[in-house]
Amino acid sequence: MVLNKDIGAKIKQLRTQKQMTLKDMSEKTNLSIGFLSQLERGLTSVATDSLGKIASVLDVELTYFFMKPKEHKRAVLRSYEKEVFDVENSTFIHYHLSSSLKEKTMLPRLIEILPSKSSEEICCYVHEGEEFVYVLEGTLTVFLGDEQIEMYPGDTIHYNSEKNNHNWVNYTNKVAKILVVSVPNPFEKSNEVKEA
Repeated sequence: MVLNKDIGAKIKQLRTQKQMTLKDMSEKTNLSIGFLSQLERGLTSVATDSLGKIASVLDVELTYFFMKPKEHKRAVLRSYEKEVFDVENSTFIHYHLSSSLKEKTMLPRLIEILPSKSSEEICCYVHEGEEFVYVLEGTLTVFLGDEQIEMYPGDTIHYNSEKNNHNWVNYTNKVAKILVVSVPNPFEKSNEVKEA
């Protein structure tokens, strides 16, 4: 679930620009008028699939509603400070779970994976380091080398991402959530120097 007052303000701005009433929006998204009203005022959170419906009705990409997080100097990152870092292909929504990415070796992320059609072509890839994945919610299909593995809440997988072509897909009709820890962290200052 995403709670961000800026999202509500952007939704209201777009809706009024399109001269849509809350009733119009409700009918097009199958979301209640009361919920949409609270969302626009920043009084409630919204599931990413519901936000996707709103984005579709307002003719914008899901990325329109999100901003990159600010760097925090504290060790603790509160749950309400967690913001979306990236929305990949309108399917993978990345949240960084560290308050100071440039000073850490590993990259912890919470990723929400929206449903995909089984007919879509899956591109697998390799990259430096290793990854650990823990399934929090939903069903995840992992492509690892020649294997296709179904994973469920509580399941984990740990692999060398340099030697294994891999990708994750959600073939269900509900959002899947995973905790991913990657090493090395591409945002770490020492890695930026290596790449320069």
